[in-house]
Amino acid sequence: MSYQDEEEQMDYHTDSFPKDFGYGHFDHETDSQSGTESKPRILLMGLRRSGKSSIQKVVFHKMSPNETLFLESTSKIVKDDINNSSFVQFQIWDFPGQIDFIDPTFDSDMIFGGCGALVFVIDAKDDYNDALTKFKNTVTKAYKINPRIKFEVFIHKVDGISDDSKMESQRDIHQRATDDLADAGLNQIHLSFHLTSIYDHSIFEAFSKVVQKLIPQLPTLENLLNILISNSGIEKAFLFDVVSKIYIATDCTPVDMQSYELCCDMIDVVIDLSSIYSSEETAFDNQSSSLIKLNNSTILYLREVNKFLALVCILREDNFSRQGIIDYNFLCFREAISQVFELRLKNQKSETLEQHDEDDDAFKPTSMRNGGSMTIDSPGTSVNA
Repeated sequence: MSYQDEEEQMDYHTDSFPKDFGYGHFDHETDSQSGTESKPRILLMGLRRSGKSSIQKVVFHKMSPNETLFLESTSKIVKDDINNSSFVQFQIWDFPGQIDFIDPTFDSDMIFGGCGALVFVIDAKDDYNDALTKFKNTVTKAYKINPRIKFEVFIHKVDGISDDSKMESQRDIHQRATDDLADAGLNQIHLSFHLTSIYDHSIFEAFSKVVQKLIPQLPTLENLLNILISNSGIEKAFLFDVVSKIYIATDCTPVDMQSYELCCDMIDVVIDLSSIYSSEETAFDNQSSSLIKLNNSTILYLREVNKFLALVCILREDNFSRQGIIDYNFLCFREAISQVFELRLKNQKSETLEQHDEDDDAFKPTSMRNGGSMTIDSPGTSVNA
């Protein structure tokens, strides 16, 4: 329905998504091992004390930035499976800074072979000559094993640094890293650079962009958001993962940092207030919604998409006068999202079954007699496309 159409009667009471859409601990209950192996893997790398573990704890475990001061230095590879309480499902491997990837005893094929993204953290307040050398060696090794890896550079700990110094550090690191790879004959590698700090929302925005690259359905989600805002008088819309405050998709308009911070703060307010009047497990459910009016005639509007996803919109107060149109369009959007992830789950199950079929075929005994063949098939392994 277009924003300009007449408001119609509608039913707002719709059920939340069924549990088998692949969210949280419901995902792959009967095949957890294969599900873990199929999840995208994000590697956190960098020199010692560059802030890798702090990033992981703040973004995915809700640790206060001040508490990260007491974290011990990582001495071994720490694997964190992000799938029990969030739609965002992948593995994070936190690597200690002293690991030498050039060492022949290091199993680089296993590490980089199943990697979706490599995040290299550089301390902006420290001398980064050694960090750039390690970065070049790591990228060179990883790209030879897996050319599909997305390479991300977090220029970290930029809090307390002037804007001019931030830009100068980013320009210098970008130039030197690009030149080092060009000297190694790797001009085709695309690097993405982000200025980050755990003391503001920049680390959440940076990780949002990393995770988005690992979501195959991202173009579809962005297109749905574009349709929603164009027909509802909305200026900006984010599809948030509530647990981590990572936005997994947004519309085509540029992301303003201040708007993103407002939306993150709104999610915190909704969950904190809901927790006062309900248990922690039901603080965010299929009836969750919120409306906040700012003093500049701007409205923040939150609607629950499912147990782990929320749509947060920014719009002018004048455009909110016909809330019925916006709510109806949201219901259409939510139904479309359900179809996208229903198809996603079917594809994942089909891929799992096909993999099992290939494994079964490898062990089918076959005997040749008089030019004929006899095969013993495993029951129940056919898949309808």
